Amino acid sequence: MHAPQCFARHSVGLLTLCMFILTGFGASAKAQSLASSDLSRFRFVGGVQLSPDGHRAAYTVIMYDRPGRPYPLLSIMDLSTQKSVPVGDGKAPAGNPRWSPDGKWVAFQGSQGERHGLLVARADGSDVNFLAPMTGTNSPLPGSGEEITWSPDGKQIAFISSTPGAESGQAAGDPMVITRYLYKPDAGEGMTRFNDNQRLHIFVVDLASKRIRQLTTGETDEHSIDWSPDGNEILFASNREPNQDEFFNYDIFALCVSDGSIRRLTATEYNEYEPLWSPDGKRIVYRGTRRGLTDRETTMEDTHVWVMNADGTDRREIGAVIDNRQGALQWAPDGNSVYFTVQERGSVHLVRLSISGGKPDYIVNEIGAVGSWSMAKDGALAYSFTSPRDMSELYLKSGTGSPRKLTDLNADILKGKQLGEVESFTFTSNDNKFEVEAFLTKPASVAGTSKHPLIVNIHGGPHGQNGPAFNFKNQVYAARGWATLNVNFRGSAGYGQKFADAVFGDQDGNEGQDVLYGVSAAVRRYLWIDRERMGIEGVSYGGQLTDWLITQTNEFKAAVPIAGISNLISYNYMTYYNQYEEMEFGQFLHQGNLTDVAWERSALRAELGLWLNVGDALSTRQIKSPAYAGLFRKLIDENA
Repeated sequence: MHAPQCFARHSVGLLTLCMFILTGFGASAKAQSLASSDLSRFRFVGGVQLSPDGHRAAYTVIMYDRPGRPYPLLSIMDLSTQKSVPVGDGKAPAGNPRWSPDGKWVAFQGSQGERHGLLVARADGSDVNFLAPMTGTNSPLPGSGEEITWSPDGKQIAFISSTPGAESGQAAGDPMVITRYLYKPDAGEGMTRFNDNQRLHIFVVDLASKRIRQLTTGETDEHSIDWSPDGNEILFASNREPNQDEFFNYDIFALCVSDGSIRRLTATEYNEYEPLWSPDGKRIVYRGTRRGLTDRETTMEDTHVWVMNADGTDRREIGAVIDNRQGALQWAPDGNSVYFTVQERGSVHLVRLSISGGKPDYIVNEIGAVGSWSMAKDGALAYSFTSPRDMSELYLKSGTGSPRKLTDLNADILKGKQLGEVESFTFTSNDNKFEVEAFLTKPASVAGTSKHPLIVNIHGGPHGQNGPAFNFKNQVYAARGWATLNVNFRGSAGYGQKFADAVFGDQDGNEGQDVLYGVSAAVRRYLWIDRERMGIEGVSYGGQLTDWLITQTNEFKAAVPIAGISNLISYNYMTYYNQYEEMEFGQFLHQGNLTDVAWERSALRAELGLWLNVGDALSTRQIKSPAYAGLFRKLIDENA
């Protein structure tokens, strides 16, 4: 991963670009509706959990009001009065709430004084008690599910925590000795540089005595837990490959609570995620794939919903009826159907599907994105939803009635503010194979013959998606009189498996052309876009495409690639996404001519080629810095 940086094509340094951003774009800025400084005032709903009787909702509010990363605060709302109370003092970060089976207690992760871990509070948020410490790991563990699960009798709680692995001692010494292939930490973990070598295991705490038992040990990670309705077993997911650092493959297991014995429920070459018992304990639902190769960072194959018997037999992919990526699932109270989210054309919907098959029912089908959601025993549904006009808020849906908005966290900030309208359009790809969708956030005000700059903002993945849901950055740009274009290029999720697969073996290829064709379509359809003032940016894969596209065209006057990959070869051998390129190209980088292909598709090589081909126009006589001129001459001499 690379630190944020600025590039201007054919510019010797960064000064030209930064001056352009401050003067060229800023000169046309209109009166602001939103400013970047407003971010510290925004809040949004994170996790949501309904009490079993549907009378209360435990939910987190994500805060931006202090330096560092956003953090959650936990509250409980009485749904009859729509009044919320904080859990504890309402100041300490807390989240991941889980109700006891009788609805009298809520367990959560948080802190009490200097202690951090698993806590429990009464249904009204009072009487907070610390139960057990919980620690994690910075090791890349994607697709992990539940970390807390109650026993059916409500007397015990199982939770996930970490213990040192076999490599911890050496890796913590001086000198540091690295023996793991997976020696790097998760990118989202923070500022550390090495894997902490902790392993996640299953623990159980007794509420009355606060006695803690560790149920699993060893050099594997166990997570995504769910306690069986009969109280005898706990489901979990784990990668039990002998070369687990090098090969990513979750399977599903069941742990006997009384004696610690484990039975394996799946043994496949593909991945299973987030298993959950049916209400009667006879079946298990989970998300899964069919392919033998995926990656920790992303998967080209859309995950679908699967069902199997409690003994692992009769595995069926019931989600195949929907040709799109599926996530966050839960059983219906009667055990005859399951609910899950689906990514579709930039939005995230919530659907219900019978385990016997048939067509899905769309429960939340509005334009925007469903986030967390939860269901009570009577079928009431609480969920967080990001609309085109606001960050995520809490909603409640009962029966066939319309959803009721329960929170309005940003009303004061958004009051009277003019937001940019989000409009979608489609265009035909350069090779005539696909209809590609793009979303344009217009300036907050477009009047008469006014001209407005355009920022192209590219999503990561590449198997992600942009959509119409509220995007703070886009709206800040809109307030300054700028438009933002998000293109769901081939490889994006939400348009079916064939579309997601279309980037296979073609990184920095036709998906980049989709972005350029999207820009071309936008400037021709929206005549108020100023073609002479266009910039491009993106994060991760969006940063990679930003790096690449500024070597392919000079139509962008400024570029900000963030965490972009400019050299596919060095990235492949240094990243913890160790199967990423293999998945995306279909073979190891050292096989066949793939190293040559990867180098040809690397922005670093393409940019070097630009420097080498411009001749006298970029001679060292025109470079004022002697040190930079010497380096430039060396590159030319070595690569001519």
